Amino acid sequence: MSHSLAVATEAGTAELPILATPAAVAAHVAHLREQGRTVALVPTMGALHAGHASLLEEAGRHADAVIASVFVNPLQFAPGEDYERYPRTLAADAELLSRVGAEAVFAPSPEAMYPTGPNTVVIEPGPVGHTFEGRIRPIHFSGALTVVNKLLNIVRPDVAVFGEKDAQQLFLIRQMVAQLNLPVRIIGVPIVREPDGLARSSRNRYLSPAERASALVLFRILERAREASAAGVPEVLQIAQSAIAADDVAELDYASVVSEQTFQPVPDDFQGQARLLLAARFGGTRLIDNALLQFSPHGGAR
Repeated sequence: MSHSLAVATEAGTAELPILATPAAVAAHVAHLREQGRTVALVPTMGALHAGHASLLEEAGRHADAVIASVFVNPLQFAPGEDYERYPRTLAADAELLSRVGAEAVFAPSPEAMYPTGPNTVVIEPGPVGHTFEGRIRPIHFSGALTVVNKLLNIVRPDVAVFGEKDAQQLFLIRQMVAQLNLPVRIIGVPIVREPDGLARSSRNRYLSPAERASALVLFRILERAREASAAGVPEVLQIAQSAIAADDVAELDYASVVSEQTFQPVPDDFQGQARLLLAARFGGTRLIDNALLQFSPHGGAR
């Protein structure tokens, strides 16, 4: 089943196909394939912003047609998390998707994605999936990998695009694709930030003005860590811990420097590129951020 949603664009009004079932999106993609077009997939949970737009724009550089999914995935929310209140803004999402040139949006119901309900087969993320975000949210990565695997099998894209803000998720998706021999290329896109440095996130809308101001501590940590990376891993971690401890609102969940190859913490004397991970709570909202640092006498980050 599918329908079209009329959305306003800079060029006027366009009809963006809204595909509600796996069969509908598979048929749509089959038609694109008959035309000889390559396909990119951008999975999202909706509440789209400029960060998502950057994913779609990058996808358009790698394929002829871009399919976005908008699906708040219940499998990755534990009881007491924000599944029920997670923003659902399909009309606004469709407007952004049309503006950046999406071919169609796949917006299924939970029943369409998981017709067997609680008997759904899920993917075990392995040891990395139970660290950092996986330690705090034990079912999160099993649910995330399961839905990504389903989306890849439904759409069968040539490439799929994900943001680097969710660095652990991106690592696990790449690992899943490699280990399960899925025929798709995974592309990561750098973090998109607000003008003051806060990483764009759909959860930013939960922040009060005071919490929003406090959340800038994450970006300040990353900036200071870039400058101090030549001093070594312990100095970078001390910067993070001290900055959070000095903030009246922020509460640190974790700060760690991990290998890009294994996502395991690196030793104190590590030299080379590694990623600083940050997660903190600001009132009732958890935010994550990260940066790739160069641990050498020359320092640096991106």
